[in-house]
Amino acid sequence: MHFNSCSPRNNQPWQALFEQLNQNSHPRQRLQPDTRAIAQRWQPNHGFTVIHQPALIAPAELLHRERQWAQIERNTRLFLQGKPANHVLLWGARGTGKSSLIRALLTQQGGKELGMIELDREGLIGLADLIQILSKQTRHYILFVDDLSFEANDSSYKGLKALLDGSLMAPPNNVLIYASSNRRHLLPETMQDNLAAAVIDHELHEGDAIDEKISLSERFGLWLAFHPFNQEQYLDIVRAHIATLRGDTAEQEAHLRDETLWRQEALKFARLRGSRSGRVAHQFARFWQAENLPEINYPSL
Repeated sequence: MHFNSCSPRNNQPWQALFEQLNQNSHPRQRLQPDTRAIAQRWQPNHGFTVIHQPALIAPAELLHRERQWAQIERNTRLFLQGKPANHVLLWGARGTGKSSLIRALLTQQGGKELGMIELDREGLIGLADLIQILSKQTRHYILFVDDLSFEANDSSYKGLKALLDGSLMAPPNNVLIYASSNRRHLLPETMQDNLAAAVIDHELHEGDAIDEKISLSERFGLWLAFHPFNQEQYLDIVRAHIATLRGDTAEQEAHLRDETLWRQEALKFARLRGSRSGRVAHQFARFWQAENLPEINYPSL
């Protein structure tokens, strides 16, 4: 058997193919935001990535969150008008509408004048670089950090704290940070922290550990609290989701929406999960529809 010798000429097609595959496996970084996209994701090592199908919801779908919506919507309007506006911390129980509020805000305000950039906690490491990039843009940007929290031995929060307020770098007028968290102070609080408190001249002074932990959340000028829904509020949200369900026939649709059938099931569903949150209400509606679908008869193999 005879093999042709490998000459540089014979290797050229393979070399071109290898280079093309290498480029595809390492896509070119986008170092500037896409000014046409309403939602993007940013990572220090990968740059900007457009979110082509953001999860949007209409503001009208936000039930029992009217006060929080009015505050964040006004803050955002002031921001777009070039007036004083605050960084926002949305804190409270899980599944109570914190992220939904942000998605509704993007639905209403996202566009030519406002874009939203999503960061994860690791992305905060390069936050100073991101803000430098965005400060040169004419468009306004909201940096959204979902489920933000830090562990006791994690010092990375100090960079965020300095950038929010306390850094030598002046914050740009076209960037705000909106963060959601299950913790009001973003850091775990222990009984040991409280033991360091002392009474001086008849005044209670908190310990240094408490001061340090509170100092981060204090950088957010607007706090929005999200408390658990009561039973009637939970059922209102279930009712709204049930109203969107569709059946194959009018009779099936009427059965799905019959509150005398689903009410007790919805309460039982919430008890099993230990929560009456908006997320649980949405999950129940999907469960209820699936439970009432006609049986599917699969063909025998």
